[in-house]
Amino acid sequence: MTDLAPFPAAAPPATTLSVCVTCRQRVNAAPGYVEPGRPLLAALEQRLADSGIVVRGVQCFAVCNRPCTIALQAPGKWNQIIGDLTLAGDVDAIVDAALIYARTPDGIIPWAQTPMAFRRGGVARLPPPPA
Repeated sequence: MTDLAPFPAAAPPATTLSVCVTCRQRVNAAPGYVEPGRPLLAALEQRLADSGIVVRGVQCFAVCNRPCTIALQAPGKWNQIIGDLTLAGDVDAIVDAALIYARTPDGIIPWAQTPMAFRRGGVARLPPPPA
């Protein structure tokens, strides 16, 4: 018996999950800020290590009032930008959505499969650049 391939026929173009590592957040009334993207990036790198999805940290999405923000991108697909994500509550949702996104033909995650964190945190959905 052979193992099933993770994608039908030929593998689709690589999916990239980018995580803003410069988002800053105040914690209660404490002085200074924390950067929630760095631990989120580390958790996602670990969870998606064998998935074929490229996970990378990026400097800034300019959505500073929505920490932490991520983007899902792949050639020929719509780009998804999602904010207000946390290490404590959203890692599973991000992993699930990234795996679904990678398998879509166009980058549009079906609404019924869209995690609540993505529904409430949607920043933008950008079309792929013209060919």
